[in-house]
Amino acid sequence: MLTVSLTAKAAEKVKEFLAEQQKPTYGLRMAVIGGGCSGFQYDVGIEAEPAPDDTVVESHGIRIFVDPQSAQYLADTELDYVETLTGSGFKFNNPNARKSCGCGSSFSA
Repeated sequence: MLTVSLTAKAAEKVKEFLAEQQKPTYGLRMAVIGGGCSGFQYDVGIEAEPAPDDTVVESHGIRIFVDPQSAQYLADTELDYVETLTGSGFKFNNPNARKSCGCGSSFSA
């Protein structure tokens, strides 16, 4: 079974975004796509409903949609929201990533 999750802070930010977009019932799409300086990069978006072959997981009241191809790279991944002096944004804590680039948005498996 696929385990992906959000921290409380990330869930709060997703809920804020969904409310701003007037789409409170939408879910969060978490995916891995080819590209980036390390080979794979993360992709996040919102969607009304999951695709038929998606795995759907709920974390802190947010539905998370993951396609079968991405699931193998996202198992046990936690999405966090961080705020630093240089910026803020979502951060993937992925135990499957062997290495990641300096920007933190791409990785190799």
